[in-house]
Amino acid sequence: MTAVSAERDSARQEMPDQLRGDVRLLGEMLGKVVAESGGADLLDDVERLRHAVIGARDGVVSGDEITALVASWPLERAKQVARAFTVYFHLANLAEEHQRIRALRERDDADNPPHESLAAAVRQIRENSGEQRLRSLVEGMEFHPVLTAHPTEARRRAVSTAILRISGQLERLRDSHAGSTVEAEARRRLIEEIDLLWRTSQLRYTKLDPLDEVRTALSAFDESIFDVVPQIYRSLSTALDPEESGRGPARATPFVRYGSWIGGDRDGNPFVTHEVTREAITIQSEHVLGALENSCGRIGGTLTLYSNLTPASADLRDTLATAQAAHPRAMAEITKRSPNEPHRQLLLFATQRIRATRERDADLAYPGPEALLADLRTVQESLWAAGAHRQANGELQHLIWQVETFGFHLAELEIRQHSDVHARALQEVRAGGQLSEMTEEVLATLRVVSWIQERFGVAACSRYIVSFTRSAADIAAVYELAAHALPEGRTPELDVIPLFETGADLEAAPRVLDGMLQVPEVQRRLHQTGHRMEVMLGYSDSAKDVGPVSATLRLYDAQAQLASWAQHNDITLTLFHGRGGSLGRGGGPASRALLAQAPGSVDGRFKVTEQGEVIFARYGQPAIARRHIEQVGHAVLMASDDNVQEHAREAAERFRRLADQVAESAYTCYRALIDTEGFAEWFSRVSPLEELGELRLGSRPSRRSAARGLDDLRAIPWVFAWTQTRVNLPGWYGLGTGLAAVDDVATLHRAYNEWPLFASLLDNAEMSLAKTDRSIAERYLTLGGRPELTEQVLAEYDRTRDLVLRVTGHERLLQNRRVLSRAVDLRNPYVDALSHLQLRALKALRDEGAELSDDDQHHLERLLLLSVNGVAAGLQNTG
Repeated sequence: MTAVSAERDSARQEMPDQLRGDVRLLGEMLGKVVAESGGADLLDDVERLRHAVIGARDGVVSGDEITALVASWPLERAKQVARAFTVYFHLANLAEEHQRIRALRERDDADNPPHESLAAAVRQIRENSGEQRLRSLVEGMEFHPVLTAHPTEARRRAVSTAILRISGQLERLRDSHAGSTVEAEARRRLIEEIDLLWRTSQLRYTKLDPLDEVRTALSAFDESIFDVVPQIYRSLSTALDPEESGRGPARATPFVRYGSWIGGDRDGNPFVTHEVTREAITIQSEHVLGALENSCGRIGGTLTLYSNLTPASADLRDTLATAQAAHPRAMAEITKRSPNEPHRQLLLFATQRIRATRERDADLAYPGPEALLADLRTVQESLWAAGAHRQANGELQHLIWQVETFGFHLAELEIRQHSDVHARALQEVRAGGQLSEMTEEVLATLRVVSWIQERFGVAACSRYIVSFTRSAADIAAVYELAAHALPEGRTPELDVIPLFETGADLEAAPRVLDGMLQVPEVQRRLHQTGHRMEVMLGYSDSAKDVGPVSATLRLYDAQAQLASWAQHNDITLTLFHGRGGSLGRGGGPASRALLAQAPGSVDGRFKVTEQGEVIFARYGQPAIARRHIEQVGHAVLMASDDNVQEHAREAAERFRRLADQVAESAYTCYRALIDTEGFAEWFSRVSPLEELGELRLGSRPSRRSAARGLDDLRAIPWVFAWTQTRVNLPGWYGLGTGLAAVDDVATLHRAYNEWPLFASLLDNAEMSLAKTDRSIAERYLTLGGRPELTEQVLAEYDRTRDLVLRVTGHERLLQNRRVLSRAVDLRNPYVDALSHLQLRALKALRDEGAELSDDDQHHLERLLLLSVNGVAAGLQNTG
């Protein structure tokens, strides 16, 4: 038995029984569906490839034999096999998701709170720093996730909803209390839904438009976010005061604020227009008002407190009297349905007003969420005064938290545009005369921001992000354009946020902020907000620019410098982290990354992008959504704790010189590769980069312009394409050379154990290396016809893998993360199958001497895209 097969066998033995049972059941049902649909011979071909790739991992089947097997099939059969493996991954992902939920339920213990939970953070900070410091941190805590539409979600919405239906039937089947009749029906429905998933096209035939992306992302709100957020606040409130939970006043204040770039981010996306932005916020509002209406109606329907036992306060009676005078017919109907139940009456009337707000009935509608909150608090205070403490602080408190968190807009819609666009628009405006279509669009967008604020309030849309900010003039330009777009008095309140992306821009950030403080509009806004400011840090372009190691340290330095700058200037600074879903774009577990930030840079506030497949991985299931927010909340509190920060500060001082030495050599190694003449063309040949646009992943073009070099290529397709080749280069390249330059494994090992930043860097690289397959990667790299580049990349992979293992002290990759390691070990052979199918298509499409018919060209492209979709499902964090 080879080492690889031994690891896989060990992983299989460690698999929990319920997970093994779910994977086996779903796999067997898929096999039955495949045989019914395509015949037993199709299932035989799928099984032949499955056994072959496992045999290759065991060293008994060669890669050339698998290549020959895949080449022996007609293209239509190859596509069917690719579909089978892709659907398998969707089902395996689902089974693992259910296992995560089971594990979370098993670990849910009030007396021993789970690791990385809010309760655990409260307990630890209370013990280490005392009650006063704990209260200060909790009261100032902010978590601001921003949903973005970057094209990393390869699944169609139809596929996602099919998977959700399968999930429901699997849960129903596994319900231990279900009787035999229910179980039989669930089994029948389960295979029916798997059959439907099999027959559903995995590929989009039409490109998403931005409003499709808005609706797709909002499904996460419908599935989990709206209901989970108040549960999180309840968890924190209970941790702060367990004896009074549900009876005394809630101790937690809302700390989660969702934002969205979907429909607002127009940087390089010509399809996001001012009309789209206006429609996006309207769709968001419809969603949240519908949810608030349902919630208020449900609570009002159950609040059947008899007035003799729970008398109404004077304020509540006055509110009802005012409603009776203004809307006698509506109140008469409510009173008839709920006699002597004044608390219920006001909530049912509030439900009608929420509906009127959604339907834009001005006579009855609420002017804004503050008016709704006033009614809800009137009910709550009346209940409290009457002694109905549990009713005052139960479900009604959840509704109040939801209104406080989501308002009538759900998530703040943020605008983003490139600094060059503003510069050209401002030049035209100052010159006078005819304005270009581009400039008219910039001005129209600012008018829409003003309209959003008038209708939904400033909180619905005030942040305007300027990508590639290089000077304070880039910030001032937006304010000047806003003044030109609207008459005085209607100019929107804007927080214009600089986005620093490249290595050079990160270094220049404090100088740019000094300049911003001289801009009159910035000064005025700082006065209005109590000296609060936001700065965004771009992870994607910095990593593509300087490589993963240097980007990590430059981002760390930028955070430290900005935190120091903010303290010096008496600014309450929030750093906005533009982290992607993949490791090559700053991805990985957000909670671990938070603890690796520069001391003083978090200070109770964390804002981060969540995009593509990450949105559904974190928010597709309520239990997982809750765990994600709990973990981030825990990390925000712990990263702000004085003891934790001091430990990190001391470690940084001890090991910084060593890290700089690693980064310098890593940077040189990285740039030597990507600066090689002809590198861009070689990369396009060895990867499905050029074909990714045909996958219709999102509305955004993959390039910012028509140029063909790497500089204009967005970081998303850069990372996605490398993932498909099984190289995962953006997550580790250069690290091995950097570690080798130090030549002191013992000191590097201490840095790994003692400095969270260095540990995060190596752990993320280790995950990327674990998802890399050297033998398959070599087959992709060979397609480029540049053997020297193939050798260069593989040599760095070998060097990095060896040194990462030596420095971490691990005998194998992911040794200290057994659940993830098990998943990778068991998935890799099946990803191999899709890679071999993709290689067949890619090799044929790259063969310049081949004469392909239109029909063959079409089938090869479809095979390539099917395999891309499947590899994305298999590896998960892909872009």
